[in-house]
Amino acid sequence: MDNISRDSNSSFLPMAGVIIGAIALLLGGIALAKSSKAATEEALTAQVGRIDEATKSASDAAVKADRANTNVKALQDSMQGAFNEVSKSLSLMTTEIQELKAAKAAKPVANSNASTATAGKDEYIVKAGDVSGTKIAAANGVKLSDLMAVNPGVEWNKLKIGQKLKLPAKK
Repeated sequence: MDNISRDSNSSFLPMAGVIIGAIALLLGGIALAKSSKAATEEALTAQVGRIDEATKSASDAAVKADRANTNVKALQDSMQGAFNEVSKSLSLMTTEIQELKAAKAAKPVANSNASTATAGKDEYIVKAGDVSGTKIAAANGVKLSDLMAVNPGVEWNKLKIGQKLKLPAKK
């Protein structure tokens, strides 16, 4: 009987080894699957974090772009205002130049319509900002032609601060 029991034990051992090996293989596979799943979840979490960072960076860039766009618009408006002012000044200067040319080209005519302006007792002293006779004449309520007639020899395009001009007598 000892022989029979030994034979059954000896056939049982390899079978137990195979069963234990199969169980170990199964547990190893399960552990590998869980490990792989954890690594995948960790990788996905890292990718989601990078996506969140990229989204925040894009949002920050959009805010900065909006600010820059607002600043560019304000600068454009400011420049347009400056160009408008320059345009007005150039237009005024052009008118004054045309008036000066016309006054210079005009020849005295011996008729009753000719300017008979005479210098009055008042004088005008050129100040900063007095760029032309037109401005001075308008400020003093006299005609440019009368102002020019009582101030012969004045270079109207080269007025100097402190320069004295005669004002025409009031009619």
